[in-house]
Amino acid sequence: METPPRILSTEAADALIARLEARHGPLMFHQSGGCCDGSAPMCFPKGEFRVGAQDVLLGEIAGGVQVWIGAAQFEYWRHTQVTIDVVPGRGSGMSLEAPEGLRFIVRSRIFTDEEVARLDAAGEPARGG
Repeated sequence: METPPRILSTEAADALIARLEARHGPLMFHQSGGCCDGSAPMCFPKGEFRVGAQDVLLGEIAGGVQVWIGAAQFEYWRHTQVTIDVVPGRGSGMSLEAPEGLRFIVRSRIFTDEEVARLDAAGEPARGG
């Protein structure tokens, strides 16, 4: 059986990502556990945010945009499928969408027991380093 993705994105998020990629080049996301803008996903030019050994790769969205999460936050969310979406409003000044009048948010759902078993069988996700 197929392993369920840990990360998804909505069509609205994909459209905004495409606009930002056209302006800034390849992108990446980091989902932190606090500080700057709570736990909002932060969008950066790829490589601008330094990923370390304490970061976990949730997967890719929008045709190859990597989404990372801090290891401590991942432990809280490891049984949760995360979806990046976009809503009107202003997010953090550090995230690329801030001037767009939109902000990225996360929506989530708890994996089923069967999905958790498949994820466990697949092993731990990759870490930065």
